[in-house]
Amino acid sequence: MSDKTRGGQFLVKETKCEDIFTPEDFSEEQLMMRDSVKEFVDKELWAHKDRFEKKDYAYTESSMRKAGELGLLGVAVPEEYGGLGMGFVSTMLVCDYISGATGSFSTAFGAHTGIGTMPITLYGSEEQKKKYVPKLATGEWFGAYCLTEPGAGSDANSGKTKAVLSEDGTHYKITGQKMWISNAGFCSVFIVFARIGDDKNITGFIVENDPSNGISMNEEEHKLGIRASSTRQVFFNDTKVPVENMLSERGNGFKIAMNALNVGRIKLAAACLDAQRRVTSGAVKYANERIQFNTAISQFGAIRYKLAEMATSAYAGESASYRAAKDIEDRIIAREAEGATHQEAELKGVEEYAIECSILKVAVSEDIQNCADEGIQIFGGMGFSEDTPMESAWRDARIARIYEGTNEINRMLSVGMLIKKAMKGHVDLLGPAMKVSEELMGIPSFDTPDFSELFAEEKGIVANLKKVFLMVAGSAVQKYGPDLDAHQQLLMAASDILIEIYMAESTILRTEKLAKKEGEAKVQEQIAMAKLYLYKAVDIVTQKGKEGIISFAEGDEQRMMLMGLRRFTKYTNMPNVVALRETITSKLVAENEYCF
Repeated sequence: MSDKTRGGQFLVKETKCEDIFTPEDFSEEQLMMRDSVKEFVDKELWAHKDRFEKKDYAYTESSMRKAGELGLLGVAVPEEYGGLGMGFVSTMLVCDYISGATGSFSTAFGAHTGIGTMPITLYGSEEQKKKYVPKLATGEWFGAYCLTEPGAGSDANSGKTKAVLSEDGTHYKITGQKMWISNAGFCSVFIVFARIGDDKNITGFIVENDPSNGISMNEEEHKLGIRASSTRQVFFNDTKVPVENMLSERGNGFKIAMNALNVGRIKLAAACLDAQRRVTSGAVKYANERIQFNTAISQFGAIRYKLAEMATSAYAGESASYRAAKDIEDRIIAREAEGATHQEAELKGVEEYAIECSILKVAVSEDIQNCADEGIQIFGGMGFSEDTPMESAWRDARIARIYEGTNEINRMLSVGMLIKKAMKGHVDLLGPAMKVSEELMGIPSFDTPDFSELFAEEKGIVANLKKVFLMVAGSAVQKYGPDLDAHQQLLMAASDILIEIYMAESTILRTEKLAKKEGEAKVQEQIAMAKLYLYKAVDIVTQKGKEGIISFAEGDEQRMMLMGLRRFTKYTNMPNVVALRETITSKLVAENEYCF
């Protein structure tokens, strides 16, 4: 595994386009799976979208059962427990294409296959897995995950729910209140987190949903979006749970919760991708049909701007999400080859790329919100109406920035985890950061670079953006040390730089790989999207870098770092972004859909 880029190393290690996985690399089996998922979604979900918007919870449940009959709930479950045992990329692919029609079903699917099933698959004993996982994999039973409490949201380990061992030692009695529990209205089994005694960390339990066993619920929550996703408060009152239903070990609940969230974050990014494709396609079709001033509005520059930006963010999200998914899959395979169990391999594989999971969660959840917002704008007054799919897409998108850890938490986590990796020696940040400091003190080169190869300048700029992060984050760590956590606005600015680097680099590498395969002439639109994304990323890095530097540096140090920022964000040949957008939109309008 030594030659494989580890989590976070993208920042300090050059990645070749041949070394990343892209959506163009899907196998025949994966393409067949994608098409069967799309057929299910178009027939069972998209065609009945109004039922989800009218809070038809029963239809969400029946749709989940149909998905179970098709094997779609068991794609990530090993075959010995009734699943399909597919690789991580394939599980991402299913999550991607099954989630685009409605956030209600997407949430039910994600909550069941992820946090409702995965903790048992990855942490359960052999007896627990044999008892529960086959039923969850087929949709005979549904799962839910009880972590959040009124006083424990982002601070998940502060929950007050108690688990008390019975006098005869045969069972625990769980008492407490959980809220925002997805799938609560139709689940068969809960993963419940409770504290035993005065333990520092919470403990996980598998609890069957039996109302006669002290389990009660509030009515369904009425929410801004994901309206037909069952969301209830759940109350446990001396609920008896056999001791053999403890999940993993006592006090291991917080670790289970955090690792489940790592997987949930990258799957959430995947769950936003097809929504972007569908919103973009819907906006293109409407723009082609809507006539104003005797002209289709798709011919107006203001609309063309929006369509190009929407497509570009979708393309970037795909590029980065599948790059990370394959990195995780390769890590899992390598761990298994070294003798690790499937459980150990998957846990360590995802944990290795936890930084990338947080990056993707933030970037793609914000992109779908912006995409849906522009979709409403293109539809104009009609976009505000429930008669079009744009307003529901916008409402459904809003939750993605909150669950699986808020975007604010994930921004700070991404930088915090990177610094911890550096301290453990897993990512060498110190050496490259010192080189950047030396470069700032030296005389810049005035040679004219050779930009004859595709993306030669763009890849040089990405390398310079990495220097910006090392300059800002390295100086901040030196100044604040372990107190850096207290400077949240600085961490947020550094995180935005980190996010843009990963997203821009992934988009460029995907397109370079595609151009080498198909020829540059055939992928002009993808080249335009990669260049457009980078142009906008440079603007964000410039703004956030300046904000970060000014927050902690003064005098000569500040002037030196601001000079470095200008040097590292400078183009030799500034791209014509209007022309880039025109190239992208012309293809969209001609194809009448998102076509990349």
